[in-house]
Amino acid sequence: MSMPFGYVSPEQVMKDRADYARKGIARGRAVLVMTYENGILFVAENPSSALHKISEIYDRIGFAAVGKYNEFENLRQAGVRMADLRGYSYDRSDVTGRMLANTYAQILGTIFTTESKPYEVEITVAEVGENPDGDQLYRLTYDGSVADEEGFVVMGGNAEAITTNLRDGHNHSIALGDGLKLAVRALSTASANGEARTLTAGSLEVATLDRTRPRRKFRRLPVQQLEQLLS
Repeated sequence: MSMPFGYVSPEQVMKDRADYARKGIARGRAVLVMTYENGILFVAENPSSALHKISEIYDRIGFAAVGKYNEFENLRQAGVRMADLRGYSYDRSDVTGRMLANTYAQILGTIFTTESKPYEVEITVAEVGENPDGDQLYRLTYDGSVADEEGFVVMGGNAEAITTNLRDGHNHSIALGDGLKLAVRALSTASANGEARTLTAGSLEVATLDRTRPRRKFRRLPVQQLEQLLS
């Protein structure tokens, strides 16, 4: 049986979509999410003060993303609406990182298989627990795959080199200042030629999910505090 002219196998279509999405994500500046002694630390190379890669979703839940801003911003907004509706309809404790991660996985998987263009995004949903054992990191890729990560997640350009640098110094009891310095050293390797760069407080977007805070755990760190921590 002859194939119709222009036929492309489903396997090739999926491969082409995956390659397209990966290339788009790799062009973005890196973001890392890691546990520290009081919760979860988010660090992104992002000189823009208006377009955030790191955001709050709910009381104990944060969101980080790389890729096309308009696409991951749509996902963030959908997550906020869903969390608010579920918390209002049932109970605030019913809004969990696992629930949000599963929902995002369904959305991304549907877009990847049915739309003409996949989302060029990679996201992390993080939930801080009452103690370190309760901290959760979920990494989601463009095709809806979801992984429960341990300790840290790196997304975006040159992720492998950053992961190697981060793995050597990370532990769950690291202090905020030491964790931030470690993250900045790791991110400074994210260049096309692998040479280290100097990242200043003004070129970073940093936030925490701090378990010691009252109900809302998410907090952005201002430039002045970053300069103090990095000195």
